[in-house]
Amino acid sequence: MEEGQARRRWLARRRFRPGIFWLPNAITTVSLFAGFYAIVQAMNDRYAVAAAAIFVAMVFDGLDGRVARLTRTQSAFGAEFDSLSDMVSFGAAPALVIYEWALRGLGKYGWACAFAYCACAALRLARFNTNIAVVDKRYFQGLPSPAAAALVAGLVWAMDTFDYEGRRLDVLAAIVTVFAAFTMVSNVRFYSGKDINIRKTVPFWQIVLVALGVAVVFFLADNLPEMLFTVATIYALSGYVMWLFRYLRPEPGTRHPPPDPDGGQD
Repeated sequence: MEEGQARRRWLARRRFRPGIFWLPNAITTVSLFAGFYAIVQAMNDRYAVAAAAIFVAMVFDGLDGRVARLTRTQSAFGAEFDSLSDMVSFGAAPALVIYEWALRGLGKYGWACAFAYCACAALRLARFNTNIAVVDKRYFQGLPSPAAAALVAGLVWAMDTFDYEGRRLDVLAAIVTVFAAFTMVSNVRFYSGKDINIRKTVPFWQIVLVALGVAVVFFLADNLPEMLFTVATIYALSGYVMWLFRYLRPEPGTRHPPPDPDGGQD
């Protein structure tokens, strides 16, 4: 009797023991591999391939979380693994790629810019993981690390595709890298799109905008690197545009009341 009860308890512990779900973590592993592959290709002076690999990492990074939610295979392990993968693919990889591509010529200033990007990516991910339960889901606090990586990798891919070697390209690379770095750790809000409900009806003009967006994508498909860099640049600037708009037109109730013409006397 006691042996049978012990076996049932053992089976119950095995049944409810936390495990590792293979599907979403396999997708995360592909994203991690793409980031590592980008580093290797940058070391071999294949910068366009390295930049493209970072964009591949972005695609799989966007898939793993959605697959986990659809298949109900979310886990604490998967969340931590995804964060570490993001640090490699969107933190270390873009910093090393752009350093090998253009920042090396700036000497210590070049590697300082690359390290600033890498450090800010780590800080951005750490802040996101600790504030995930308290921030507004509609907005990101600071530029997301995949978007920052798209900005940096997009610059490398677009310029390398055209073999552009104009003057002060290293300075341009440094400016973009530092801008992406400090925008990641800023408090500027960026629209996340997480409040979009595909089951909800929308105005007709929004459907028109979607159709125009699809047309523009197909029109620029032959110039993929430039298109990706342009989209990344627009998104990276959108947070500052929204901040400026809110500053110039604050929400009702935030304006100070006009001064009393009588000086406050009855």
